[in-house]
Amino acid sequence: MVEMMPGKHETLTLEARCNEMINYGYVALKQFPKHEKHVLGAEIRTTMLKIQRLIITALKKFHKKTTLTDLDIEIAVLLRQVRLAKDLRYIDIKKYEAWISFIIEMGKMTGGWMKSINSKKADAL
Repeated sequence: MVEMMPGKHETLTLEARCNEMINYGYVALKQFPKHEKHVLGAEIRTTMLKIQRLIITALKKFHKKTTLTDLDIEIAVLLRQVRLAKDLRYIDIKKYEAWISFIIEMGKMTGGWMKSINSKKADAL
């Protein structure tokens, strides 16, 4: 079976999805209690911006494997941070579900991108 390799359209979709996730995340972070806006809220903001930076880096680099692995790790970290915010009741369940859906979709897109990079390497051998 031949897998489609991500072209500019698909990677731009990941970048666009990340921007949507960040916009949603900033709105959700406004709901955090004041004492957590500068602790867990700041960590979540930093992670979201690092994800955005890694996507841009992967788009620009020729060798993407390490950057995509780092991106996948940051997505997993963000997933757990948002889950912690929900568990601590800093965000309600509806905001959590919407935010998590963005993050999970980005994880799936990143996984597909990683598979296509690995299949390129296998084809080259």
